[in-house]
Parts: sequence; structure tokens; C-alpha cells
Amino acid sequence: MTASASTLDCRPGCGACCTAPSITSPIPGMPRGKPAGVRCIQLGEDNRCLIFGKPERPAFCGGLQPSEDMCGSNREQAIRWLTDLEHATAPA
Repeated sequence: MTASASTLDCRPGCGACCTAPSITSPIPGMPRGKPAGVRCIQLGEDNRCLIFGKPERPAFCGGLQPSEDMCGSNREQAIRWLTDLEHATAPA
């Protein structure tokens, strides 16, 4: 993961942002979105998004940008941060 100004590149092999949060909009192969904690069907074997940069990628995914807070220093920290955020923003 390399830093440039205020953004980070995705950590190779992570995929935390494609697993931890819920996505309520349709995803190719997951027409009802996905629940939190479920691996996205569009997450490849290498934990990279198979529809990155394509119009069918949900807006939620494009809006989720890597940051030091979110990504931490490893995948487990990223999963924990995103899971905590999911719980904090879930409807009552």
C-alpha cells in the first residue's frame, strides 16, 4: 500500500471492503446486493474486484476509497474497522 497525498492504493490480496460492508444496490450476480460479512461474488480469487471501473459496479463501491483509518496495517484491521462502521450506521 503506497501513500500519495491523502489517498492510498488498495492493499494487494485484501478485499476487506468487498466483504465487510453490506451493499444494498444490485451487483452483477447479486441482484439484491449483499449482506455485511458476505464475500461479494465479483471479488476474484486474488481479492481484486472483477468489475472495477465498469459501469455495473455499484456507486457505493466507487465511493469507498482506501484510507489509513479504514485500511489499518493489515486485512484484519480493515475488516474490523469496516464491521464497526457497518454496526454504527445500521438502522435501529
